Amino acid sequence: MVSNPVHGLPFIPGTSFTDSTKTAFHRSQTLGYRNGYAVVRRPTVGIGGARLPVNQLSQADLDELANKAPVLTYGPPKPAAPARFVPAHVAFDKKVLKFDAYFQEDVPMSTEEHYRIRQVNIYYYLEDDSMSVIEPIVENSGIPQGKLIKRQRLPKNDRGDHYHWKDLNRGINITIYGKTFRIVECDKFTQVFLESQGIELNPPEKMALDPYVELRKQPRRKYVTPSDFDQLKQFLTFDKQVLRFYAIWDDTDSMFGECRNYIIHYYLMDDTVDIREVHERNDGRDPFPLLMNRQRMPKVLVENAKNFPRCVLEISDQEVLEWYTAKDFIVGKPLTILGRTFFIYDCDPFTRQYYKEKFGISDLPAIDVSKKEPPPVKEELPPYNGYGQVEDSAQNCFALIPKAPKKDVIKMLMNDKKVLRYLAAMESPIPGDKDRRFVLSYFLATDMVSIFEPPVRNSGIIGGKYLGKTKVIKPPSSAENPIYYGPSDFFIGAVIEVFGHRFVILDVDDYVLNYMESNASQYSPEALSSIQDHIRKRGAPAAELENKQSEVDPGMRELEALIEAIQKQLKDHPCKDNIREAFQVHDEEASGYVDKEMFFKICETLNVPVDDSLIKELIRLCSHGEDRIDYYNFVRAFSN
Repeated sequence: MVSNPVHGLPFIPGTSFTDSTKTAFHRSQTLGYRNGYAVVRRPTVGIGGARLPVNQLSQADLDELANKAPVLTYGPPKPAAPARFVPAHVAFDKKVLKFDAYFQEDVPMSTEEHYRIRQVNIYYYLEDDSMSVIEPIVENSGIPQGKLIKRQRLPKNDRGDHYHWKDLNRGINITIYGKTFRIVECDKFTQVFLESQGIELNPPEKMALDPYVELRKQPRRKYVTPSDFDQLKQFLTFDKQVLRFYAIWDDTDSMFGECRNYIIHYYLMDDTVDIREVHERNDGRDPFPLLMNRQRMPKVLVENAKNFPRCVLEISDQEVLEWYTAKDFIVGKPLTILGRTFFIYDCDPFTRQYYKEKFGISDLPAIDVSKKEPPPVKEELPPYNGYGQVEDSAQNCFALIPKAPKKDVIKMLMNDKKVLRYLAAMESPIPGDKDRRFVLSYFLATDMVSIFEPPVRNSGIIGGKYLGKTKVIKPPSSAENPIYYGPSDFFIGAVIEVFGHRFVILDVDDYVLNYMESNASQYSPEALSSIQDHIRKRGAPAAELENKQSEVDPGMRELEALIEAIQKQLKDHPCKDNIREAFQVHDEEASGYVDKEMFFKICETLNVPVDDSLIKELIRLCSHGEDRIDYYNFVRAFSN
């Protein structure tokens, strides 16, 4: 119970009483906090806000107290009781220092980035001097993030020291478990705490940014006022309207270059361009329909877009300052597209009408780009070298791999195995060559000539093949333009020059006479008259001929008598048919002689009675040497 003293009465029991009008009995607050610490304040008023009488001192009392020495009066003061012990986990409970830091991590297996910057928060717990490192989680980063180092006391060095809050500051590097962290900033509480403890903080630094993250950031959206151009209106207005231009690409300046034709289409509906190749028949190129697919063509690129990978990515409006439009395609002007310079020389009627209505260009003349072909180079054969036939040698000039010259197959089939034989003498100043006789054979199937010299005993000249089958050139003609001997050049009295040797035809066989009679139009009047004279000479009396023969050669008279006897004996023998042709097949040189072994094989095939005494005598007379037989006289015995 509070009592109020009455003025003038001593403050003793019985002289004070309770104020019954007082209604406030609250006490003043004596506890408070300053800078986070609890402090005790002395009360300045009493209960209910009444003044404390102990504090009501006058000025004189205060001055007197100031001049008195309490030590002299009361002695030395007693020492104050020690402050109450407060443990650290109570004093620093929930007090944490926060630092912003980062560390650099190498990325060895990537071509897009070489290192990575990872931002972390370092927390220092004052209550137990422990620390933890936490990386803020970034969505879809693909990196394990969150708590990198759990809360623990972190070693400072190898001596067993640990990190203390005195070791932390802005702008320094700290190494934790082999990773170096760079501290760049701290929060406000950390700054005030360190400054209150007398630590001077370094100026803050800017947080390092990850280059790959900055590269991947989408550019800020730019709001551009839409233009008045309406793409939908363009599509609906110019749908299926295409400008067609005819152009050429002249690449003749480069090695193996040529001038090629193209068709350029410009689509008005979306301003796209495509280029088509013009293929010609047998041009030796694959029939690719398009040189360039339909696409928008850039005309002017941004300066930084020169190294843009256009072969991989599509070009957008960000890399292009200006696109090709219809006004860039003018007849008579060159146009560079994808590094090729095309010259536009013509367009279709719709394109001319469009340019006249849209741009007012009415004069678009077609330009003649056709090149006059040079005159054909005359093909001249090289001079004949003398080896082989002219036709065979000329095939080396017509093809890389020479082929055999074409033959007249019809002529070969019609004249197969048909041979014209002539008896000839050599014109020579040498006396020994005047009596030599030769058999000239002309093969109608191939127009070739062969010469055979019948052997003559004791003549001193080896007979046999004189010239193999070959074509013989007439003397007036040259080797470059040869004219060969034909059947009309062979007649009695004609002079045939064969490689520098001259032969005079003296006689012909019966087959030649029949051939000339059936093909009289091929021969000259001189040739026909020579044959007529020869026939008249053959028509002389037989007796005169026999007398002449008997005077000349007795052996020939014996042969003629033997042939006549055999003809009578084998009048109806079946071997008479085709016996001459059988011998001519095996006589390729047309010499009139065959080997004895081949002779008997042919006789056996044709059932010739070689065992007959007359036939044996005839074979003896027709034998020439030991291995050859003259089948001309032998065949006469089997003809009528």
